[in-house]
Amino acid sequence: MRLVAVSAGLSTPSSTRLLTDRLTDTVRDELAGQGHETEVDVIELRALAVAVANNLVTGFPPPQLAAAIEAVTSADGLVTVTPVFSASYSGLFKSFFDLIDPGALAGKPVLIGATGGTARHSLVLEHALRPLFAYLRTVVIPTAVYAASEDWGSASDAHTEGLPARINRAGREMASLLAARATDPRPGDDLAVSGKQLSDLRLD
Repeated sequence: MRLVAVSAGLSTPSSTRLLTDRLTDTVRDELAGQGHETEVDVIELRALAVAVANNLVTGFPPPQLAAAIEAVTSADGLVTVTPVFSASYSGLFKSFFDLIDPGALAGKPVLIGATGGTARHSLVLEHALRPLFAYLRTVVIPTAVYAASEDWGSASDAHTEGLPARINRAGREMASLLAARATDPRPGDDLAVSGKQLSDLRLD
């Protein structure tokens, strides 16, 4: 099974990459517990920024960018994480997915995540990322993960679910969806049906 992660962090080290790694590690561990081996590839968009910009104006991707697009479109599942800029996903993140044919990701399981300075931006997951991947006709898992600066090192309490708990829940959901498809990809499977229904949608 092949899991591809797309990280749009701009700095090194990056909290966006850290969240990406935590999410992919959790999904891989959950799948291993269910008897599935998983190959994980991480695409750092920072290294592709110039190539993405050139592709937008020329229409032709250089080999490194073409390989990244191929990895995303051929993956069994995606983990996507972006930093928040001006209350939405980063321009680099959006530009990369603008280069992918809208039908190429149809029915593909996606785990979405974002990072930001404060919890005020957490709704970016619902008003920006989830609609983007719904338009691309992917199957976005229910739990999305936002990590503010204060979330790192936080734990759950009686009223709040901490970042580690949210990562674990998202990882379990993603692993369950991937495992179900690997074990029984027939149309009768409820998860496969939901993916097919999204794939059949025609969005104008």
